[in-house]
Formats: sequence, structure tokens, C-alpha cells
Amino acid sequence: MNGTASKKREVSKRGKKPSTYRRIVTENVNGKSVVQSDEHMQAYEFKTVPGYEHTLIWVNPTIPDLGKEQRFDRYPDTVVPGPGGTSLHFVTFPPGAVFADPSFDGAAAQEEALARLRGLADHFEKEDPGMHKTNTVDYSVVYDGEIWLELDDNEMRHLKRGDVVVQNGTRHAWRNKGTKPVTMLFFLNGAIA
Repeated sequence: MNGTASKKREVSKRGKKPSTYRRIVTENVNGKSVVQSDEHMQAYEFKTVPGYEHTLIWVNPTIPDLGKEQRFDRYPDTVVPGPGGTSLHFVTFPPGAVFADPSFDGAAAQEEALARLRGLADHFEKEDPGMHKTNTVDYSVVYDGEIWLELDDNEMRHLKRGDVVVQNGTRHAWRNKGTKPVTMLFFLNGAIA
């Protein structure tokens, strides 16, 4: 699966190892709970945005059927779940200065986001690429660092490690105004609009 790490971690061009997250998946076999898989998920590093990483940990496109084996062995057509579905993501946002750098290629970054963040990046606004709205209820947890949540009319909320936002299908953007990367955990719940 795209994004799964091998046992050996590679060093990127920037000299930093990509983030990895351990994912253990359980299942029922003959009435007993067992481990289906235990692996390290390597973050996808955006080539066009230094320091921007995305790791899709799991996705259920629709309501899961526990009578069937749950698998996530290929990258989905969309990272945004449909009604009753869920998805879980780690995202590392680089400092905003990365986007202000004269060498930053916004068109290339948009193209890469459309390929990697299928079903999400196409909701990014053309006039303000960070702003977006999806038919999901998102539980957004600041895992490490500090970030700002932007809503309509430039309303901002400063968030620190451990802060949680319950985002109810509203227009929003995540802004890293600091000088260090910030990592967030996003749990998206597909909803009806």
C-alpha cells in the first residue's frame, strides 16, 4: 500500500527521516480476537512543500460491516469518507514561511495535493487554497506543536498540544504561523449535508 514503511527508513533529500506511526489492526478469527497486522506506516512527504507530511492510517468509506474482514490494503479513491464512514490521518504542517518562500510553486503543490489527498484537495478554494469544507464531522487533535484554526471573517483560534477541535462541516483552514512544524491527528466522520 502506498505510504506503508518498510523496516528500513529512508532519509529524504532534506536530511530528515519521514515520520512513522505504528498501526496495529485486530480481527476476530474463530471467535477469538487476534492481530491481523502490526506495521509501521511511513508518512508521505510532499515533494512540492518541504516539511508537509500526510499519513492515512485507516479508511472505511461507508459504515463498516464487522461481519466481514476489515482491510485497508490499497490507497482509496477518496480520503474523505461517505456518510457513516470514517478516516484517520496524521498530518504535519510546515511553518507558513514555506509557502511564502519565492521558490514555492503553488501550482505544483496543488497538483500533488490533488493526487495524494483525493476527495479532499479538490475542496480547497482557489482564492484561498487552505480554506475548505467537507461533509464530515472532524475530530482534530493537536498532537505536537501549535497551530491556528481559521474560520469565516478571519476568526482565529490558537491551539496547542492536546487541544481538540470538533469541526462540524464548516469552512475552515489550518494555519501554522509558528517557526516549527505542527502535527495533527484528524478523525473524519462522513456525514449527510
